[in-house]
Amino acid sequence: MKASYHKYILNFKKPSGTSRGVMTHKETWFIIIENEQKKGIGECGILRGLSCDDRPDYEEKLAWTCANIHLGNELLWEALIDFPSIQFGIEMAFQSLASSNPFLLFPSDFTNGAKSIPINGLVWMGNEAFMRQQIEDKLAEGFHCIKLKIGGINFDKELHLLRFIRQHFTPEQVEIRVDANGAFNESEALDKLFKLSEFELHSIEQPIQKNNTDSMSYLCKTSPIPIALDEELIGVFSLEEKEQLLVKIKPQYIILKPSFVGGFRGTNEWIELAKKHHIKWWITSALESNVGLNAISQWTFLQQNYMHQGLGTGGLFTNNFDCQLEVFEGQLWFRKERNFQFDFYEI
Repeated sequence: MKASYHKYILNFKKPSGTSRGVMTHKETWFIIIENEQKKGIGECGILRGLSCDDRPDYEEKLAWTCANIHLGNELLWEALIDFPSIQFGIEMAFQSLASSNPFLLFPSDFTNGAKSIPINGLVWMGNEAFMRQQIEDKLAEGFHCIKLKIGGINFDKELHLLRFIRQHFTPEQVEIRVDANGAFNESEALDKLFKLSEFELHSIEQPIQKNNTDSMSYLCKTSPIPIALDEELIGVFSLEEKEQLLVKIKPQYIILKPSFVGGFRGTNEWIELAKKHHIKWWITSALESNVGLNAISQWTFLQQNYMHQGLGTGGLFTNNFDCQLEVFEGQLWFRKERNFQFDFYEI
């Protein structure tokens, strides 16, 4: 068996804004493992500026991983504990190699086209007109759950956008989630949460920056809106640390990105702890290419979580790979009659 790694730059169709800035491209890495019979592929979905493994020695660790591919999935996962995106890529690559089709990793009613995954429609930050147009587009496309990135424009304008949705759609018709990406100051967060509560939101992700656990715990106790932890989970590796975090903060939800939390194994650890402590959860992609999104979607279906998941962002890029995934009326479908258009030799 041998392995190689390859860098790939995904280009956004339109600049995409968050409270951390505007993105025009997204770096990702592929690990390809092969034996005499076939190849398997995994995606290491690092997100610069956010992933805990955004480190100067990232490529060096990829090279080490490929040189030690003989260790196998389990030992490599343990050795890569500080590099969750590479853990994810390795898990995916070995699963891909073991499958009859390198892109059919987890056969199910989803991959045979019988069932779909409900997903949220993502509205990116921008000026008010741009965000309103996105909202109208998502509603016209049949989404029943809208997720808005907030914290990047004037807060009153963001309230106006939420008011626009609620003037036309009840909470039963359209579920609204918002994601602050840690944009609120601790001193103003609770006041803003009460203002947001007028619109009967499903939840708010990460209202304040991570590592302010006392303040976050207080907000989770007092907020009129359920709080979901996202960035707070990044860089928390051991089971003991994970449980301590959940017990201290007591969030209503956690959001799990396999590329950020150690792949399927790391995600499953969080899920089991969340169940133990009666915390709800959902799974979200992290701007991976369709290679990673495909694997996350297939695995997500097997978890039997019927909430809206944060999947389906593959259409953001100009140079993504055509795959079997299709978003239709707010649902993610796997179209088995299509082929995955990926050439191992072009990467």
